Amino acid sequence: MTFSGGGAGDVRRPGARLRVTVDALRAAKAESPELFSYLLGGTVDEETARAAAADGVPPEFLDFCRVLDGASCSPSVQLFGLEEALGHQFYCDPIVDCVLPLSPEKLFCVGMIHETPVYVDRAGGGVLGIPDEHREWPDVERFEHLAPSLEEFFVERLATAAYVRIGLVDDESAEYDEWLTLLRRAGLAA
Repeated sequence: MTFSGGGAGDVRRPGARLRVTVDALRAAKAESPELFSYLLGGTVDEETARAAAADGVPPEFLDFCRVLDGASCSPSVQLFGLEEALGHQFYCDPIVDCVLPLSPEKLFCVGMIHETPVYVDRAGGGVLGIPDEHREWPDVERFEHLAPSLEEFFVERLATAAYVRIGLVDDESAEYDEWLTLLRRAGLAA
């Protein structure tokens, strides 16, 4: 898949790469009725997005939800849709004896990877997570910068062969991993 060109379909515009990627995934999903329907969420309409913005939901997350309102890549790798994200903001609350700079004013929880939260940094829009070597996330001392934006995180880390590492997909489980199957059918992973 090539991400270049000009005009109205220019994939260099903000959100364009996400739209191209999601369109490819939705087309592959439409031709794959045996795959679970929960893999790809729908979209958030403008009225819902405006109301959520008024309630403090970060614009970066809403822009993502306007194209893809959540994705369940596997039981252990998920990006939340708007409604589900709103129910997971307790992961932003400070925890006693936790040195991570948890704060609902600074972070917005947008998903989970192996039972650890994934955040959008409200100040810069970057995606933050817990370093791979840690699974008891409240005990870590720092966040790992996963991508400069939610769009880039999805397009370059979850909708490519890089998902195999994030999803901890080994050779034995690869043939049963529905997200990897969808990526392959969409031409996004080999």
